[in-house]
Amino acid sequence: MKSLLNRLIQYEHLDREEARDTLLKIAKGAFNPAQVASFLTVYMMRSITVAELEGFREALLSLCIPIDLKKYDAIDLCGTGGDGKDTFNISTLAAFVTAGAGVKVAKHGNYGVSSGCGSSNVLEALGIHFTHEEKKLQQQIEEAGICILHAPLFHPAMKVVAPVRKELGVKTFFNMLGPLVNPSFPKKQVSGVFNLELARLYHYVFQNTDSQYTVLYGLAGYDEISLTGPTKTFSPHGEQLLHSADFGLTDITPASITGGHDVASSATIFSTILEGKGTSAQHQVVYANAAIAIATALNLSPKEGYDRAQESLMSGKAKHSFTTLQKVSAL
Repeated sequence: MKSLLNRLIQYEHLDREEARDTLLKIAKGAFNPAQVASFLTVYMMRSITVAELEGFREALLSLCIPIDLKKYDAIDLCGTGGDGKDTFNISTLAAFVTAGAGVKVAKHGNYGVSSGCGSSNVLEALGIHFTHEEKKLQQQIEEAGICILHAPLFHPAMKVVAPVRKELGVKTFFNMLGPLVNPSFPKKQVSGVFNLELARLYHYVFQNTDSQYTVLYGLAGYDEISLTGPTKTFSPHGEQLLHSADFGLTDITPASITGGHDVASSATIFSTILEGKGTSAQHQVVYANAAIAIATALNLSPKEGYDRAQESLMSGKAKHSFTTLQKVSAL
């Protein structure tokens, strides 16, 4: 590890095989916590390459517990986190809105590391029980239209890294990897990332797959559509700028979508919006993110996706998806 760190500090890069092998060794506990912390930190001080990202991804996927959900043709909505914007759990809410609109969802998520409340924190607080049992997950997606793939259950080798990540308390390349390592290997994905450089890297990685995908970066610094300004999107159709007007909206303020500084307040906001009782800005930003998932899955325009998302929430279908998942996950 010492020689590896020296190379990285000198701005040398790993090839795909070196990146894969290094992460495999980390997972096997070959390095001490200080070495692992140094390795994680260096990637927030210098850029990661496509080869490195693909190598790290390959390692994690080779170590994961795979889940077969192919027959459902589900989509994943997952953000990297780490954008420092302290928004409520927009992508997680959008996942239920997407499911309520009739698009199957296999949501990959985790506890918050660099934020107050991650996807798994809020779902757990609201009574969702996590499992890695394939039959139970299939039942969830059949009955609720969505299943939750809680990352620690599917990436057991990463237990070695979890304490280090928690103690560091900042985003690391594991934030970069989260949306890329869904253990159900979905062919449809909407992935939000925390900077433009990483968005382009994701685009390059996905181009080497047969996925239907949209990569999102809010140019105001968000790892999702914020409606506070333009969003850069990358898909098989190329690069585009997405504006609020594409959904028939005007821009909203950053303050209108903040909230959820801890688990309790996050759960309250989540429930309020799911009931259709959130603010106009909260609803709009959830609709917009669900819209892109629906549009990606069904090859629709953003506005067509938005209309279906709005109908899903206001008709109660999104809430029904959530309450059904609550019941099924408790069995």
